[in-house]
Amino acid sequence: MNETTSTAATTRSLKSATRRSVQASGTEPVTFGFLPEAPSTPAVITPAGTGVDLPGWLRAHGEAVEARLLRHGAVLLRGFHGGSVEKFEQAASALCGTLFREYGDLPREGESDQVYKSTPYPQDLSILFHNESSHLPQWPMRQFFSCIVAPQSGGQTPIVDCRTVLDRMRPELAEQFATKKLLYVRNFIDGVDVSWSRFFGTEDRAEVERRCAEEGTDFEWTPEGGLRTSRQAAAVLHHPVTGEAVFFNQLALHHPSALDPETRASLLEICGEQGMPRNVFWGDGTTIDDAVVTEVRDLMDREAVAFSWQEGDILVIDNMLVAHSRSPFTGPRKIVVALGDMTGG
Repeated sequence: MNETTSTAATTRSLKSATRRSVQASGTEPVTFGFLPEAPSTPAVITPAGTGVDLPGWLRAHGEAVEARLLRHGAVLLRGFHGGSVEKFEQAASALCGTLFREYGDLPREGESDQVYKSTPYPQDLSILFHNESSHLPQWPMRQFFSCIVAPQSGGQTPIVDCRTVLDRMRPELAEQFATKKLLYVRNFIDGVDVSWSRFFGTEDRAEVERRCAEEGTDFEWTPEGGLRTSRQAAAVLHHPVTGEAVFFNQLALHHPSALDPETRASLLEICGEQGMPRNVFWGDGTTIDDAVVTEVRDLMDREAVAFSWQEGDILVIDNMLVAHSRSPFTGPRKIVVALGDMTGG
């Protein structure tokens, strides 16, 4: 069976599974649909009545949720409870029995070792589109978000289908990303980004060196006591279940053009191009022009969908099928995160 035939068969199977799950749901205490402002993704599941045991329903109907994730890239669970870290963790664990406990890029939420706070970043700025941990040797196939406190305004978590992004990209640019790949360079500077000790979960330099070598990550210790890492990674991959090609990376977020001009100029003056907290180059180490990144960002923004958070919402995404971002916001906002089903290239 050739790749095209295999992918078509997989797609037919997914559509069939989705139809079966819709038909089977007639007696279930939930309803399926979409939001008016986002008619294609995320698929929305809401309770048909009161007192629905969400973790229990998810454990019993995981295949129905999975079918929607593979087709739409994201599922929104809405209206089952108010904002609760405990209930979020229970729901995420029901769908994914292997939540990741060793993520160094996000601070932990309370006493839980499986739930993290969202990225601490100025609320008047956007966090640009990215696939979680796509620059690292391992990444989560599943990422979970839950709204504990909804902001006064803004603060959405926009998502974009990475299949669509690649499909609508200029063919010559898509080919360039697929063949040249990307090189991520990161400088762990305490007080500017997370420290290397927090990221790796150890103060032992020898352990950090061992892990970098094991993962195929180049590293060097800087005279100031910091750590610089560099790693080549794909910009385009194929989804392990559907076989579909996806634009999977952190180009928009890591490129210096993500910074406002004043901050970028200051950091370049202080750190130099290789000393920036985060940077991304073509896989051969050459600079990626701002115009290329702007073209990609504009495409992702055009194809993105967003919805306003309601307290208690749980958003589940397939981290390879969709990328996510964060909009600026006003007022208190608390979104918590969990990661699961770790995989690697």
